[in-house]
Amino acid sequence: MPEPLLNIPKLRAQFPALQQRMPDGSPLIYFDGPGGTQVPQRVIDAMTDYLVKMNANKHGLFLTSQKSDAALDAAAVAMADFLNAASPQEIAFGNNMTSLTFHLSRSIAATLQAGDEIIVTRLDHDANISPWLALQEKGAVIRWWDMNPENCTLDAAALEKLLTRRTKLVAVGYASNAVGTINDVKHFAKLAHAAGAMIFVDAVHYAPHGPIDVQASGCDFLACSVYKFFGPHVGVLYGKYAALEKLPPYKVRPQENEPPHKFETGTLNHEGIAGAAAAIDYLAAIGKNIAANSFTEFSGRRRDLKRAMHAIQQYELQLSRYLATALQKISGLKIYGLTASEDFGHRTPTFAIRLPNLSPQEIARRLGKQGIFVWDGNFYALEVTTRLGVEASGGLVRIGLAHYNTMEEIDRLIDALKSL
Repeated sequence: MPEPLLNIPKLRAQFPALQQRMPDGSPLIYFDGPGGTQVPQRVIDAMTDYLVKMNANKHGLFLTSQKSDAALDAAAVAMADFLNAASPQEIAFGNNMTSLTFHLSRSIAATLQAGDEIIVTRLDHDANISPWLALQEKGAVIRWWDMNPENCTLDAAALEKLLTRRTKLVAVGYASNAVGTINDVKHFAKLAHAAGAMIFVDAVHYAPHGPIDVQASGCDFLACSVYKFFGPHVGVLYGKYAALEKLPPYKVRPQENEPPHKFETGTLNHEGIAGAAAAIDYLAAIGKNIAANSFTEFSGRRRDLKRAMHAIQQYELQLSRYLATALQKISGLKIYGLTASEDFGHRTPTFAIRLPNLSPQEIARRLGKQGIFVWDGNFYALEVTTRLGVEASGGLVRIGLAHYNTMEEIDRLIDALKSL
């Protein structure tokens, strides 16, 4: 097995939560990352620093407000670097991805005519479904793009059949938060654009696991949540500037009329946005320490971020194969989604499982008592668990790895599952 590009012990030492222990002294194991990752100390420090030194509202003619404005501007630049957006003016912050998506869907609704079509998938988190279902009130027609329940994937040929001259938007996830499938969003974007439609990408689950390039992918809109990639609870919306400029916002009258501010309703979570910038700088620092000739088409922080996310992707690929091999040896255990080793480049290190004779809730409860944290249920991916036929019986157990996890932690999980 090749040596990882990451110094895992050094990275783990930066996360205070990873130092916690159970009453018996055993360390806590965080396999709950798809629901929200832990944060490094520099994120905590940045949020504290904001509250102590620059806690003020925007556009004031005094020191703390000016420092606050500068911090928010710097965070937009950092997020543009993380996503490789053409400009920080294409980055809007909000409460969370769900709120931002509802906000955007309402703005898009104002441009639709009765009978216009929107395509949603049965592989997505409901935050990329319900905001578009709501547009049926405006006369929009929802067309469902089914997933293959055998391996939890989406077929591009099926999308081509769904696209018509009335299609206005395709809403698809970059990766499934329930079963880990990574979608070919670049190809899907080409198909959507060829039909005259826009594409909205939910990158919440994918963002902590690999590099994102909104320009190369061709997406019109992309949303993510910073608390899924080592930061605080802040949502982010990317939109091509021309697309954002054309859309009518729902806002208070004094709010600026230009993107991105016209989509940033009310006073934002300033300390959270400062923490978001620190989370990106944490990732960039990883890339800065990698001696490589890769991603030379980028420079500065953008290059560092691409190298970091690529290294994280490669390390997590090792963890995925190690975990999958061990899970497949447990009698009766079923893994949902892509399971062949050669397919692991098309999935995140997130595994949905079930065991016979034990409900997902009972498994999560028993593991939790041993200090191993996993999620159970549908994870708001209601269409996935319904399509797989497990919603009525408790859904799934979700084991989600992040780059701060280790093979030793996986060994402890496997021992615990075997004991069940």
